[in-house]
Amino acid sequence: MRYLLFDDMSRCTETEVDRMLPLVSTQRRENALKYKHLFGQWAELKSWLMLQELIGEDVPNAGQAWHYNQYGKPYIAGGLEFSVSHCKQGIAVAIDKTPIGIDIESIREVKPELVHRTMNETEQRIIGDSATLFTVFWTRKEAFLKYKGTGIIDDLQHVLENTEDVTFETIIKPTYICTICYRK
Repeated sequence: MRYLLFDDMSRCTETEVDRMLPLVSTQRRENALKYKHLFGQWAELKSWLMLQELIGEDVPNAGQAWHYNQYGKPYIAGGLEFSVSHCKQGIAVAIDKTPIGIDIESIREVKPELVHRTMNETEQRIIGDSATLFTVFWTRKEAFLKYKGTGIIDDLQHVLENTEDVTFETIIKPTYICTICYRK
C-alpha cells in the first residue's frame, strides 16, 4: 500500500490549473473543466497527477481499458486498485494490489442530527461533541466503504461492525483527518 497526502491548498490557483491541464489526458482535462469552481478543477487535476506519481510507469495509456466494478468504482487494468479523496484542506490518493479506500475530511462543527443518523450508540457516546472524533469515525466509514467498492449505500450506523479483515490508518492534522483502509 502506498499513499500521498497534499495539503498546500494555497496552490489552488488559475495559474496552477493552467499549468496542470497539458499534463493529463484529454479525458481528464475534460473532466476537470466540467467543474464550475476553481477548487474542483484544481483538485481533479492535482489528484490525478498524484495518482500518476504513485503508479509510476504503470500508468495506462489512453487506449488501455480502465475497469469498473458493479458500483462504478474504477480500477486499473491488471488489478491495481486506487482510491482518491479531497476536501477543502487536502487531497489524498492511495494505491494497492488489493482493495483500498481512503477518505480525507475537514474537521468542522458536529451537527447532532448527523451524528444520530450516521453513528451507532457506542460511537455517539465516544464522540460526544468532539468534531475531531466525529471526523475520525466518518473517515473510517467512508474509507471502508471505498475499500468495499460500494460508496455510501450501506446503513452508516453499522458500517464498522464487520471490519476484522481490514486495517485502518488514521492521520490526524489540525484542520483535517485522513483514514486509509486496506486488507490485513
